[in-house]
Amino acid sequence: MAKSTLKVQNEAAPKTKRKPASKGGSLAEQVYEQLKEKIITLHFLPGQYLNEGALCAMLGVGRTPVHQALQRLELERLVEIMPRKGVIVQPDSIAEILKILDSRVTVEAELARNAAQQRTPEDTEVLKMLARRGYGNGQPADVDTFITGDRAFHEQFAKMAGNVVLSEFARSLHERSIRYWYLHLWQTMDTKATIRQHSAIADMIAKGDGDGAAKAVRDHIESLRERLIKAQSATRRVPPPPR
Repeated sequence: MAKSTLKVQNEAAPKTKRKPASKGGSLAEQVYEQLKEKIITLHFLPGQYLNEGALCAMLGVGRTPVHQALQRLELERLVEIMPRKGVIVQPDSIAEILKILDSRVTVEAELARNAAQQRTPEDTEVLKMLARRGYGNGQPADVDTFITGDRAFHEQFAKMAGNVVLSEFARSLHERSIRYWYLHLWQTMDTKATIRQHSAIADMIAKGDGDGAAKAVRDHIESLRERLIKAQSATRRVPPPPR
């Protein structure tokens, strides 16, 4: 495989908007967030080689925060640091993303269950609002709009659960799922189904039905899994030879 450079862009994937670094936190934290966002939104492609010096120039920072950020990203299996060779953006195989989705089922179902127990009227109203908006009102939406809405909804019920450790783990898993939206699932986005499934989760949490909320999350992620497998099958389908 030929080495890519920092200038390589994914022309086949939808265009993405740069997410600004958080104004709070350390410089290393801001660099980490910027680099991670560029990886999960395919500004840096799977299999692409990155150069620390080029990253420093692009972000306008020194080597220390970039090096620290890359070490964190390696722990999250988003990059691999190869001594004397550089840094490569890790590709996610179909087997890997299915494991991520299996993990999300377990973690997010528990968060939804806890959210139903810890809910407040104010948080519940926000969750219901997020379940209904951000997806083009049920019409086809661009991938950035879709992912922004999806992230906000999942982050809201995770926050409502009141378990910071579990919420951060869920956030990491969800962000790794996002790369596959940009790579494959954007072709089969179903905004109506997403609104319906998110609304079901929000309704169960609002009712204080922890078991119902957990089941709604499992159904939602299983639907995502099915769309992933469908998209993968479509890309591998070979047309029959002409007669």
